[in-house]
Amino acid sequence: MSILDPQALLAGMGPWALGGLSLMIFVESGLLFPFLPGDSLLVTAGLLHQSLGLSVALIALCAFLAAAAGDQVGFFLGHRFGRRWFRPDARVLKTAHLEQAEAFFVRHGGKALVLGRFVPVVRTFVPLAAGTSGYPYRMFVVWNLAGAFLWAVGMTVLGSLLGGLPFVADHIDLLAVGLVVVSVLPIVVTALRRSRVGRAEQRVAATTTRDEEAVGDRS
Repeated sequence: MSILDPQALLAGMGPWALGGLSLMIFVESGLLFPFLPGDSLLVTAGLLHQSLGLSVALIALCAFLAAAAGDQVGFFLGHRFGRRWFRPDARVLKTAHLEQAEAFFVRHGGKALVLGRFVPVVRTFVPLAAGTSGYPYRMFVVWNLAGAFLWAVGMTVLGSLLGGLPFVADHIDLLAVGLVVVSVLPIVVTALRRSRVGRAEQRVAATTTRDEEAVGDRS
């Protein structure tokens, strides 16, 4: 049972599929672990809801509650602890992740809690950024519930609609792989961009050092 295979993961949970799905969404949203495949799991659950013995409405409801509750935890962690847990060289709680979420939050305001819900990694840290910045809790709750609802219902219904297409029904494995790729693509792109910027900064620093040394030698 691989976490990278949403179909196998849900099937492996058996009768606990709904609870497992809800738990993973909660952890991704509130416990600062951004690498769980929330999008692909939810779409796949909608796609396989009949074989799982679950209704689309029940899956969407549980996902909504888990996402909203997780975001509440993220907000209060940010409000209570702020940036203290983050380090530039950390494996998960990287300062760069929080800075990315903070920039996203500053750019979009409260709407970031809705928009960020659809962006892997960002959705994990935007509630934390809102709490860190002292964003009013009443406003946070409104945007938080709206984002969690649109995401949970949208992803689940999308999966159920795709399940009615013969090609999709016959190629669920390929769809699951595709969903994982789409989910992690923003993470990969961000990492590559950050790596390229880091190398460029190192080259500039090295050039500056050489120039300074050359000036020192001449003087």
